[in-house]
Amino acid sequence: MRKIVFAAAATMAAMSLGACSEKTQDATEAAASSAGDDISSAATDVGDSLGNVGDKASDAADDTADAAKDAAKSAEKTLDDTANDAQNAANDVAKELDAHTDGDPKTN
Repeated sequence: MRKIVFAAAATMAAMSLGACSEKTQDATEAAASSAGDDISSAATDVGDSLGNVGDKASDAADDTADAAKDAAKSAEKTLDDTANDAQNAANDVAKELDAHTDGDPKTN
């Protein structure tokens, strides 16, 4: 009878250890799965943030290019206006000279 009690106790101990081991394994799997989900979520957040930074950098580059084009157009207009003003002034001087001279180099 002692052997039966001893065998039953050993069987119960083995089953208890098996149950503990299974609980430990389940807890470990749950923790590993949770850690994996956290890492995946963090990686997604980093990817999204990098994508947003790239978008903002692209927008800034586009804005800079647009500003440069606007500045070039403005400079071109200013140069054209200056050239036109100079031409008009030269024409005015020529008209004044014509009005005050008779066109004969000997008498002027």
